Amino acid sequence: MRGYWRAEPAELTGSGITEGWFATGDIGTIDGDGYLSIVDRKKDLIIRGGFNVYPRDVEDVLTAHPAVAMAAVVGRPDERLGEEVIAFVSLTGGEGGQGDVTAGDLDAYARAHLAPTKRPREIHVLEQIPLTSVGKLNRKALRALL
Repeated sequence: MRGYWRAEPAELTGSGITEGWFATGDIGTIDGDGYLSIVDRKKDLIIRGGFNVYPRDVEDVLTAHPAVAMAAVVGRPDERLGEEVIAFVSLTGGEGGQGDVTAGDLDAYARAHLAPTKRPREIHVLEQIPLTSVGKLNRKALRALL
């Protein structure tokens, strides 16, 4: 790739190209068969006490809870650890939904299913998780809530 279509390199592309390679900011893994899986975005990676915490890993665990409709995880600056893991969730309605679960219940669930370094230190229950105009998690809006 030489650059974004009809954009000057200094405008958008310049900072993303290093030694002829374009850095997308995606983080991936390659399995034993050579298949690439995108696991997260570099700018969303949380580094807590020297450990890499991929928000998607935590979000996947939280959304596995029957009362959680959607989850989003962001990092909050922390003087001692660098960043702290903070989760936002919206709950499902009906049986096993909003009326029956608390942030404390979700914390206990997270403790049982996540390594201590990945466990959110705060879980905020929102009526709705903010999304961008294209339907992706709006992490910028969530960080603003902190």
